[in-house]
Amino acid sequence: MEKGPVFRQRQAGWDVRFDPGAAELALTHSRSGARVRGCLRFTPSTGPADGAWRFGLPAAGSTDRLAVMDAAGDAQGFLVFAGNAGRLRLRLLHRPPQSYAGVLQFAGTATLGASTYACRTRATASADVVQMASGPADSALNDTLFDIQTDTALIFAADAVGLRTVRGSSSTAPAFRVTLNGSLPGAAGLVEFGLELDAGYFRRRWVPAYTPINRRRCPSPPTGWMSWNTYFDQAGEVENLAEAEIAVTHLRPFGLEFWSIESWQDGSDKLPVRSFSNLNLRAHPRQFPHGMKWLAQQIRALGFRPGIWVPPFGTGNPAFYEAHRDWFLHRADGTPMSNWSGHYVLDPSLPATRRHMRHLLQVMADDWGYDFFKIDGMSSSGPGYSAHFFERPEVRAAFRRSCARPFELCVKGFRDAIGPDRVMLACMGHYTGPEVKYADAARVGNDVVHPDTIQQWHNVVGQARATLSQLFAHNLVWYSDPDTLLVGDYHSLAVARLAASVVALPGQMMFAGDKLAKLGAARLRLLQRALPVCDVRPLDLYPVFGLKPVWALKISRAFGDWDVVAVFNWTDAEAELGFGLADIGLAVEAEYLVYEYWQQCFLGTCREQVRVQVPPRSCQLFAVHRAAGRPQFISTDRHVTQGGVSLLDMGWDAEACVLAGASMLVAGESSTLVFHIPEGYVLKSATARNAEVRDVCADGHGVLRLVLARSESGAGQWTLQFEMS
Repeated sequence: MEKGPVFRQRQAGWDVRFDPGAAELALTHSRSGARVRGCLRFTPSTGPADGAWRFGLPAAGSTDRLAVMDAAGDAQGFLVFAGNAGRLRLRLLHRPPQSYAGVLQFAGTATLGASTYACRTRATASADVVQMASGPADSALNDTLFDIQTDTALIFAADAVGLRTVRGSSSTAPAFRVTLNGSLPGAAGLVEFGLELDAGYFRRRWVPAYTPINRRRCPSPPTGWMSWNTYFDQAGEVENLAEAEIAVTHLRPFGLEFWSIESWQDGSDKLPVRSFSNLNLRAHPRQFPHGMKWLAQQIRALGFRPGIWVPPFGTGNPAFYEAHRDWFLHRADGTPMSNWSGHYVLDPSLPATRRHMRHLLQVMADDWGYDFFKIDGMSSSGPGYSAHFFERPEVRAAFRRSCARPFELCVKGFRDAIGPDRVMLACMGHYTGPEVKYADAARVGNDVVHPDTIQQWHNVVGQARATLSQLFAHNLVWYSDPDTLLVGDYHSLAVARLAASVVALPGQMMFAGDKLAKLGAARLRLLQRALPVCDVRPLDLYPVFGLKPVWALKISRAFGDWDVVAVFNWTDAEAELGFGLADIGLAVEAEYLVYEYWQQCFLGTCREQVRVQVPPRSCQLFAVHRAAGRPQFISTDRHVTQGGVSLLDMGWDAEACVLAGASMLVAGESSTLVFHIPEGYVLKSATARNAEVRDVCADGHGVLRLVLARSESGAGQWTLQFEMS
């Protein structure tokens, strides 16, 4: 309750209220629901350490600004609120002829919307670092609150910005602690804080059709297997089912969901795609003799959801073209137009052709029983794909009807045809296009192999570039598909590990594409260590172009927080690489434990930075935990996120000297949990419930490994009892 007069003002849609008695500033943006509330403080550089000046009601004849009052109660400056178009500025100014220095500080809380999280919208000097998060994780690099559902950003500006999630705050409006610090130099006479309310952050920049992911239909990035990148156009029903039989044992228990069929159409056993019979629902008679409905039933019987590849914009079948000549686009001389999708391309302006495209997909969905649709020929960088093709003036001139949005009408028809509950992948997908509204996922890069060749190093590099360039949209508007994760022996194991890190660490779609029977145990384990997909969202809400050497994933769970940091060497020579703790948004005054995943090696403690020798064309993957000074979990070999998908719960009982937790275990698969045991503690016993303790071993250097297993997949509880030495 107000105990005295308060200052009120309205600027740029913000209601400003300041209570001098409590030194409390309240800022409310009624249109967006944004609220910021806390205490303002100015401390001059000279005078006692606790000699903060206070802010008072307008003085010296002013009515629109607060007075900055020294300890004697004299007005020595002014706090001005100014703004336009959602931008609010707080400026502290000297009152002539003063020339003092000091620090302006704000500490309080902020709320925005129900799906808000902290991130950054401006790149910092740490240009080599890309940051991501799983759970309500915080980074000292963050400067923005972003609400996913409303596409609204609340951007803070100051010399130093701090944003921390308030744990246990209302799920309807998560709260964040906000600290702003700015230095007032004596000569300049000005220090400024900024708040910018940016409604339509994505819409007004990169994603005009911004629509959040439909998580009811597709709660996590799809996972699966598809044949093209190793079989190319030669995989029929026999090859697909043989691979699926292997995956039932080795991949399905780890979370593989879909089995997607490629190159199934009549004439699809040899490229180019434009020669395939894409519009008549006839399967290749030699490769798929039992038909596509039968194959979907076999896939489902194996425990997978069937998926199918469809390029529905054109055909290479001359008989179909002759039977429906009026459906197709023609040049002025009467010859048919062609593009990547077919020697004959449908005219999207015609309702009849759009009905036929919908009919194709409806049959595949409702009659054949497919659940995952990879719709190809949509968008790409060249004019041969439909989104660009339909924009060309000579193509638009060939439309038989006036049609302002031909591509969107097609894409909407695809969604209507497959229904609201099936998964749609736009291949390729452009976040600038209308497919954002209808697709659940999008291919973000080119094929990771060239036809009829094995994957090359430059393909792996291209997969990483594509991942970074569109990572800022991943898990917000759709799930990124970087194409298949290939780990075969055409690469060194180091390159295969690097590829697994590129695909899995950002939580992208994970489709395997190798011939599974030819994978050795170590390489098959890479696919298993990428499943299931971790729920990861971007913390850098802007495109990242080029290769970055440090990818930092911040993981936050109710029982703990840690970082998983990949350090990539993209070159052909060994290099000393690493990261500073401040560069990945950690507090530098603390001590951290560092564990490397691929070599399963404890590197010890660090306070400022991690520097290591990284071999060429490889990466190292570190788990970074703040040292607790008592026994603590530091890693597990189950998944590249080192606990992000398998660690369910954990707690330390200081009085009983017990560390206990629960982990998700895969049937028949041993899982190793790694702990750091500081000096002064000795393990007394290791027990498990709903799991078997296969092994417990200490290496003499403060590392303890606990190996657990279960006969059936599920949660196992473990307990480590310690005593003081």
